[in-house]
Amino acid sequence: MTRSRRVLDAPAVVVLAGIAAAVHVGKLPPAVLALQQSMGISLVQAGFLLSLVQIGGMTLGLVAGLLADSVGLRRVMLAGLTLLTLAGLTGAWARDAADLLALRAVEGVGLLMVGVPAPSLLRRTVAPAHLTRVLGIWGGYMPFGMALAMLTGPLVIGLLGWRSWWVVTACGTAVMAVAVWRVVPADLPTRSQVATGAHGWRARLGATLHAPGAWFGAFGFGVYALQWLAVIGFLPTVYDKLGWTGAVVAMATAVVTAVNVIGNVAAGRLLQRGVRARWLLWAGFAATGLGGSLAFGLTGSPAPVLSFGGALLFSVVGGLVPGALFGMVPRLAPNDGAIATTVGWIQQWSSAGQVSGPPLVAWVASRAGGWQLTWIVIVLCSVFGFWLAWQVERHQRAL
Repeated sequence: MTRSRRVLDAPAVVVLAGIAAAVHVGKLPPAVLALQQSMGISLVQAGFLLSLVQIGGMTLGLVAGLLADSVGLRRVMLAGLTLLTLAGLTGAWARDAADLLALRAVEGVGLLMVGVPAPSLLRRTVAPAHLTRVLGIWGGYMPFGMALAMLTGPLVIGLLGWRSWWVVTACGTAVMAVAVWRVVPADLPTRSQVATGAHGWRARLGATLHAPGAWFGAFGFGVYALQWLAVIGFLPTVYDKLGWTGAVVAMATAVVTAVNVIGNVAAGRLLQRGVRARWLLWAGFAATGLGGSLAFGLTGSPAPVLSFGGALLFSVVGGLVPGALFGMVPRLAPNDGAIATTVGWIQQWSSAGQVSGPPLVAWVASRAGGWQLTWIVIVLCSVFGFWLAWQVERHQRAL
């Protein structure tokens, strides 16, 4: 009975672990102004601080996927949560921007090790009839964690300073490491792992890199991730320029980030009901293009409410993109034994988008003397996303 209950509780623990890890991504935006005041970091340095948490995923995503499929999903997630905790605690003692940049890269490795094995862990603990819906929910772990960070971060920073905020986020991943260890079932070797032995990783690597669905899914995530972190990461700075107060900035940014979960969950449910994937992806990329244009393109006008509405559109309907892509992961993978490897490959491109997005948008804003031209970057990404959506549906694997 106890073991059955733990298996039933495991999906919730996996999702919560992802949210705790995502808080480490979202802890930076509300701290940008405090870091600029205390360390004198520039806008471009802030862009790299926002994006470097994804450097591990950009360079090691595929390796992490292979490791998770070979060593064990639960073991890799536990290692990632531990790494995030240690890096967060060390970051509280950072002396300058260089220290923070290095630790953000370490946190990126931890984030990768939490996120990559999660879809396979969910597939292992969720009934097949509910898997697509649960994977859609999992797709919202990042926006939910970032929203939580953006809502609570200003309160902690205002009362205790940004260093204490780093400690609080580290405590969150420490708690979830204990929860994963106690609740998620221990790793057991699968039949494919026993059969292929130590050389099984080569077969998974080759199958993944030769699967068109894995490539187009990865590109889709990369394009969306570039848009997402570029827009959400700089919203506090944009709203500060509009003259909004700190409390309003925190609440507005947290709301915009949190409502992304609506699109993620809706995508999983709609896929389960038979809605075609490309329609969800087209709707999502149309919303990111239009919403991102309104969010950044109108910051110099007397229409801040319309700018906020554009950000909401970007987040709510745009959330269909990651929700749909995560829901299709089992079909994009070349076989059941390469799901975590495929997620790692997808994460690698998603991280590449997140690493390049904030610095690119910050560079355009610096050259233009404001945020009014950054919408061009967002729209170009959406146009590419339209083509990728068609390709993703064409190359799904029949299960």
